[in-house]
Amino acid sequence: MTVRLLTPEDMFTPVPYQHVSIGTGTRQVHVAGQIARDAEGNPVAPGDLTGQLAQALRNTARGLAGAGAGFADVVRLRFYVTHWSPDKYHAFIAGIDCVADELGIPRPLPPVSAIGVDYLFEPDVLVEVEAYAVLD
Repeated sequence: MTVRLLTPEDMFTPVPYQHVSIGTGTRQVHVAGQIARDAEGNPVAPGDLTGQLAQALRNTARGLAGAGAGFADVVRLRFYVTHWSPDKYHAFIAGIDCVADELGIPRPLPPVSAIGVDYLFEPDVLVEVEAYAVLD
């Protein structure tokens, strides 16, 4: 296995992700920021953070698959969320939960950063996902 996820003792828990990932492969995969668009570029789930996050993760999975990778190979996920506030946490997690089994997203997640921003690609875009994976 090229990716090992762990949380060392005395690190803050519980969180829905592991604090550390160790990638031992030699080939890196970087998936650019994915948003909630279908294959034709049409918006998916306008105004719905949960729905947009689910679609962005599906698009991320497609990017990983194109490189011969999957979420089991991911060493880091980075989420950009517009106008982040703590009250969006449940909708954010729901977006991950509704596709985790479908996409083979490990639980707990690999190391995650969720970064609040004012604006993304287009005015309707609420979330963007970047993934970093390691393969042999």
